[in-house]
Amino acid sequence: MALPEISRSMLKNSLVLGAFAVLTVGIVAITQVGTTERIETAQREAKVQALAQILPAGSFDNHLLDSVREVNDPLLGNKTATPAYLATLKGEPAAVILQANAPDGYSGSISLLIGIFADGRLAGVRVINHKETPGLGDKIELAKDQWINSFVGKSLHNPDETGWAVKKDGGEFDQFAGATITPRAVVKAVHKALQYFDANRETLLKPLEPNNG
Repeated sequence: MALPEISRSMLKNSLVLGAFAVLTVGIVAITQVGTTERIETAQREAKVQALAQILPAGSFDNHLLDSVREVNDPLLGNKTATPAYLATLKGEPAAVILQANAPDGYSGSISLLIGIFADGRLAGVRVINHKETPGLGDKIELAKDQWINSFVGKSLHNPDETGWAVKKDGGEFDQFAGATITPRAVVKAVHKALQYFDANRETLLKPLEPNNG
């Protein structure tokens, strides 16, 4: 028996809506995949740029994100294993970038990236996460103050053990007016990272296996 006109119309509309729904889901899925890929690419590029800021231009020629080994040691202050990025120049180890944590900041933990040349000198230090007081403790950020650059060129024995402290504690590093706890925590964390590097230099600078990274 032939379907009434209204039934045929409803069936036709249902089929059209169903096809539209399928098409929409497909477009959303494709868009989501494309968006996810773009986000991941943007995140990777941001991380590459952040790491590249730690080391001077021309001091390495490899892709840092492809040269990673995991490290875990109390001296680095991290609760779990974190990546260590090996920088090479013409196939030879040039530096390593460690991720360290200063747990005793004024307002909580301070996360750091610490670049150390193969000879033990600091290439650079950057703060990547913190909750310190705006206008005081946030001077550990390069965008707010040049203080973080005071580590460049320093090493485990330059200054000596007593020098690895803020001036208020008899060391060589400046503190901030009204905020001593924050720089004290960062200096301590960088010093510990240098101790870790010194104790594990051979392992940290060892070439990575081809399937690593």
